[in-house]
Amino acid sequence: MDLVQDQALTDAAGVRHLPVRGAPRIVSLVPSLTELLCDLGLAEQLVGRTGFCIHPRAVVRAIPKVGGTKSINLARLRDLKPTHVVVNVDENEKPTVDEIARFVPHVIVTHPLHPCDNPGLYRLLGGVFRRDAEAAALARRFDQVWSRTRLEAAAFPRENVLYLIWKKPWMTVARNTYISAALAAVGWDTVPEAAGERYPELLLEDVLPREVHQVLLPSEPYRFRDRDVVEVRRLVPPGIRVALIDGEMTSWYGSRAVAGLQYLADFRRRSAAA
Repeated sequence: MDLVQDQALTDAAGVRHLPVRGAPRIVSLVPSLTELLCDLGLAEQLVGRTGFCIHPRAVVRAIPKVGGTKSINLARLRDLKPTHVVVNVDENEKPTVDEIARFVPHVIVTHPLHPCDNPGLYRLLGGVFRRDAEAAALARRFDQVWSRTRLEAAAFPRENVLYLIWKKPWMTVARNTYISAALAAVGWDTVPEAAGERYPELLLEDVLPREVHQVLLPSEPYRFRDRDVVEVRRLVPPGIRVALIDGEMTSWYGSRAVAGLQYLADFRRRSAAA
């Protein structure tokens, strides 16, 4: 195995995984990676998923659920006899992952923090599960969209946005998160500029006196609706735009990132024209 392939098969925990022999039994505990595994042609090898793994809908409907991303039914997971479990640092709690590692031979840890981490993610899963050609094709598509998105974004001035992920309390994203990096790719810088936590709580009055051009209300993890737009508009100073945005397109990495980047570029263009 050459050095490039060796690096491609090292996960976010620093564990090196070898390509599978035989037919793997995969459980994915990460919604966006369940979608990626299906797009790599591995749907038949998926024997378990979380209830939040909803794409592709027609395919995952037949795959057994093992709970939520942070409420895994370990007994049910054990009964599925997986050879591999795919997890994420943000999505899944470490004590649960450590317990899974006690009875599952291979736990693949992921932690993408930037859209440009996606090609490496494709190569990691594609290499482990022997879908190298599919992973390479997906990486080429990503690279094309990434280049086009960055070129389109250069036509707009940079703006500060407040991206809320929760209410009661209000919560947002720090700049060292995947969401913030995805928004930055289209010229939107999230506020606050510095935060002690990756998903900090905040008081709107502490943030909005600064120069904020727009407040974005995503569809997940909290599902903001039209009534929330009305509420936030009453709380923010005049002139600050407030808009709903598709949370899957901003926060899902994996294969969804290809469509997500184009979605964000189109959203930024419409926002600038409004």
